[in-house]
Amino acid sequence: MQLPQLKPRGKAGRDRHRPKKEPAKLPAPRRHEAPERRDARRGGGPQDVALYTCGCGYAFTAPVSTSVACPHCGADQAW
Repeated sequence: MQLPQLKPRGKAGRDRHRPKKEPAKLPAPRRHEAPERRDARRGGGPQDVALYTCGCGYAFTAPVSTSVACPHCGADQAW
């Protein structure tokens, strides 16, 4: 008794039952935008600190607030 010869299925036969991968989505091309908008986006967003100068001559950065005191002399800063 002679068995029939089977042909190798190859890669196409193995992948037949695998789910197909969706093609990678490419980002939409950007339109020309104003340099100010581009720079703002690259800058990382708004900053929540401000530079304050006190009457005593000390300059410092502190979180933006309505009540900021000078770390050098303790005087309240007007906003």
